[in-house]
Amino acid sequence: MGRILLVVTLVASSLFAVPVAARARADTALYIVQLAGDPAGRQESARGRIRADRTAVLRRAGIGRTVTVYESAFNGFAAALTPAQKARVERIPGVRRVWKNERRTVDTISTPDFLGLAGDTGVWSKQFGDPSRAGEGMIIGVVDTGFWPESPSLAPLPEPRPDQAVIDRKWYAGGVDKCDEGTGTAQQRITCNNKVIGARYYDGSGFGGWESEFRSPRDYDGHGTHTATTAAGLHDIPATINGDPVGRVSGMAPAARIAVYKALWRQSDGEGSGGTVDLLDAVDDAVSDGVDVLNYSVSGSSALVVDPIELAFYNAAAAGVFIATSAGNSGPDASTVAHNAPWVTTVAASTHNRGADKSVTLGNGKTYAGAGQGPAVPSAPLVDAVTAGLKTAEPGKVELCYPGALDPAAVTGKIVLCKRGVNPRTDKSIAVRDAGGVGMVLYNPDENSLNTDYHVIPTVHVDHHAGAAIKAYVRTAAPTAALSAVSKTVPRAPAMAAFSSPGPAVAGGGDLIKPDITAPGVDIVAGVSPAGHHGNLYDGESGTSMSSPHVAGIATLVRAAHPTWTPSAVQSALMTTASVFDSDDGMIQRAGELASPFDYGAGHVTPARAFDPGLVYESGPQDWARYACGLGQLQLVSDWCPTVGAIDPSDLNYPSIAVAALPGRQTVTRTVTNVSALPSVYVATVTAPPGVTVTVTPSTLTVGAGQSATFQITITRTDAAYRTWTFGSLTWTDLRGHTVRSPIGARPVALAGPGEVTGTGAAGTATIELTGGYTGSIATKVHGLAASTVTERRLAGSTAAFVPTAPATGPAVFKFGVTVPPGTEVARLATFAADHAPGTDLDLYVYQDGELVDRSEGTTAEEEVALTSTGTFEVYVVRFAAPPDVDARPVRAHTFLVGGTAAGNLTVTPQVSPVRPQQVVTFEAAWKGLDPAKRYLGMVEFGDGSQARAWTTVAIGPAAGLPPAAVSSVSPSAPVLSVSPPVVSGR
Repeated sequence: MGRILLVVTLVASSLFAVPVAARARADTALYIVQLAGDPAGRQESARGRIRADRTAVLRRAGIGRTVTVYESAFNGFAAALTPAQKARVERIPGVRRVWKNERRTVDTISTPDFLGLAGDTGVWSKQFGDPSRAGEGMIIGVVDTGFWPESPSLAPLPEPRPDQAVIDRKWYAGGVDKCDEGTGTAQQRITCNNKVIGARYYDGSGFGGWESEFRSPRDYDGHGTHTATTAAGLHDIPATINGDPVGRVSGMAPAARIAVYKALWRQSDGEGSGGTVDLLDAVDDAVSDGVDVLNYSVSGSSALVVDPIELAFYNAAAAGVFIATSAGNSGPDASTVAHNAPWVTTVAASTHNRGADKSVTLGNGKTYAGAGQGPAVPSAPLVDAVTAGLKTAEPGKVELCYPGALDPAAVTGKIVLCKRGVNPRTDKSIAVRDAGGVGMVLYNPDENSLNTDYHVIPTVHVDHHAGAAIKAYVRTAAPTAALSAVSKTVPRAPAMAAFSSPGPAVAGGGDLIKPDITAPGVDIVAGVSPAGHHGNLYDGESGTSMSSPHVAGIATLVRAAHPTWTPSAVQSALMTTASVFDSDDGMIQRAGELASPFDYGAGHVTPARAFDPGLVYESGPQDWARYACGLGQLQLVSDWCPTVGAIDPSDLNYPSIAVAALPGRQTVTRTVTNVSALPSVYVATVTAPPGVTVTVTPSTLTVGAGQSATFQITITRTDAAYRTWTFGSLTWTDLRGHTVRSPIGARPVALAGPGEVTGTGAAGTATIELTGGYTGSIATKVHGLAASTVTERRLAGSTAAFVPTAPATGPAVFKFGVTVPPGTEVARLATFAADHAPGTDLDLYVYQDGELVDRSEGTTAEEEVALTSTGTFEVYVVRFAAPPDVDARPVRAHTFLVGGTAAGNLTVTPQVSPVRPQQVVTFEAAWKGLDPAKRYLGMVEFGDGSQARAWTTVAIGPAAGLPPAAVSSVSPSAPVLSVSPPVVSGR
């Protein structure tokens, strides 16, 4: 069986609109078209078939021009399509799926010492003999904002290169020129060398239009240079920031080569952004070019294991590429981790042992500790930026200390209190300096990291608690402040960064622990672009963007030592040898509390041990496909699942173990492979999660060199709280010094069952099966069914220019209001493809108090948003694409509000049933008396007699063939839909 190409119908959410420049004409939008059949990977013989199939589809669709084509990691093309063309393409045999282009955004001084790479006993010396040879023969691909070719960290390697023949076999196969110097002046173009051996740039999406950007792989933003030099910058390079020496920097794999793929571009607002059309093109080229490791410090989906980018990663991993991705910077909110597919290694961010404590002392005698750089500042007047702005400046920019927003008359000689957010932190201190300020106190408005940035004036960065106190003090008469000197006390590390996105992953519901691992990502000093960093060639940056290239570089070292290991073997080696302890021998913390595997995955990367892990957990393309089938994503559009089968997601052969719904007891299976040169006997040691027992069978494994062994882990609840995660670990040890540790996570539930069942028509039945986790009875309670309230508008045309951060109605956009009253059990907004012409693409955006709280942005008219709180919401309905002559047909949005009582049209039998652990109990939901042209929603609550334990929604659609029911349209003059509270209050 060949490699399996994964496809799903959904796409990851995007907060931003694609630039209008990305569209060829006003009536077109940019799409990625996926074709049937495997991509070529690195099999040149497959490209002829791919190109012939693509040509046939293009000819049949009447598409004369593509923006780009994909062959290596993805089979398809990108093109600007009219709604009619999109609808036609979707009907052509051989087309698997059509996605719209989406915006994605960008997400070491002491870290080599901290990670155990440097020194006579470090990895560089022990594994490679010398840092100058660490990573030889390896190529790291970096998809990012480009690179600064004059960076000292990217200077040519000494010649002759001992690995040149190896590099030539990978890189120069096919004879394609892989170094595109770009356009413009000599200072704007780039040249490659034997360190950066290739560089390309991509702008089919139109994000590269900012006038100051370089139309070449040259980096303006600095993000790409930072990630590239962190992963593989030269060894022991002196660095200065703002003219001051800060130490010597090294990449993780100093001898590795770098291939640059610029698909992200600096925007006028300071963000680095790009479209999925170009990011996909970059990944596709990287696989074809021959990279061994790929770093992707870019935002991604939190809800799916497959979208166009993750699909490309799937095929890249199948071709042998190790992929490191950033977990995201949306922490500390739970379930915000991105890149949740098992074929990528998802990296969280944590601190390292670089200390720079600094404090601010107020005139009232109170001192607040923070972080910062720069000398002490004696007592000086303190002013809040809010009250120190120019009259012509925007208030929001004044509070954030934008350059040019502060009034010198109010700032000169003073210390200024500035709010974190939006503009770069170092730009704020520049604004204070330019207005005559002598120091800055930077405060977090909510929980976030404290950063020791290199500011142009003395700065103290304080947390949200101190910020609130200082903000209150500054309103008193004649406020003053003094800033301390820097204390170089070595901090306790690692600790999780507040911004690092934690699990449990939405994709998979927690049955796969993500992130996988953590690495340094706070105040990382590495190369940058002087164009975007005030003339500096080096600067400190923070984010999971910084932690990911640490792991990419370390994985490169492991692959250099073990070139035959698969990507999953490297991933396993890194994870099972990671540490959960900090420098004080305590467990890793987050915000002063114990962190969990949803924060750090398997733990903090420990490079030295990863070269000899003893055992590894391996998986491959077919395992990943079965996992996707088990999640219920692959079969949405593909018939592969009956062929390859499905597994319980908990049974994927992964280095971590998780059961997201444990109804009493569950057994999972794992297989380990001995990658050492000698046979060994391993003994299992379990640290059981509190409230459960864990049994490993067999508990002793005898594994020959290169051989595998399979075992089972049975997890049984004893007294753990329901619906709460509990964590432990399984460790295999032998007498040869190997320790192979896997985190265990379990979430016991009293009842496990489906989240929703569906049906159609005026009457019918549906089956609900529940698995018990306790001994007793199950009592049912019905809510609804409630018919939807429909809001409709006649719109004109379509638009791809809706900006979620600045929502506005227009010819193709309408808005309405919804009030969710107290006592509402279920609230849902939805649009349905059956209400609209084929080829219609709608999007929903939901706001509360002016803030975007949720959105649904698929590629069809089938959209859904769950409202999880009470209150009033504004809903924008956007027609992103539509076929010709559709304006006469209204756009319909449905609002479902299910109260606390039964409506008499839904019953469940039996009403009460006995249950015991592991028993499957079947209930029948029956509906009757419905209007066959309307849509209904209800919920069945299952309890144990004392409290609710599980909930299943029941969604009923109109009978087949009936026209949509008549609706009550909401007029523009009455935009708010308000529903009276139910008679009986909710639980």
